[in-house]
Amino acid sequence: MTEIDAKIDALVPAWLHLPDIAEMLDVEVTRVRQLVKEGQLIAVRRGENRTLQVPAAFIDGNKVVKGLAGTLTLLRDDGYNDEEMLDWLFTPDPTLPGTPAQALSENRGTEVKRRAQALAV
Repeated sequence: MTEIDAKIDALVPAWLHLPDIAEMLDVEVTRVRQLVKEGQLIAVRRGENRTLQVPAAFIDGNKVVKGLAGTLTLLRDDGYNDEEMLDWLFTPDPTLPGTPAQALSENRGTEVKRRAQALAV
């Protein structure tokens, strides 16, 4: 859990509060906090009240976007911190096309993970 700068805040189009995610996933808020702690989601403090929020793109209906947890693990293993991961996931890549976060939500996770692995080289 981290605070973010204006650049990252501007890159991410929409955010969700942890209780909203819990409702979407039909779990307790403590389970969402556990997903953050385990590195399966990234939560940052933002807004006037500095509440924990997660990019809305990480949630697909009633589940976490397929491939997100594995991608976050690869980026973490490459030495990325939460802010750098958000920057990478939400910066448009014309060769993808779109952003890696968008590609994950469109079930193009294999290509996103390949690119994340290539970062380590």
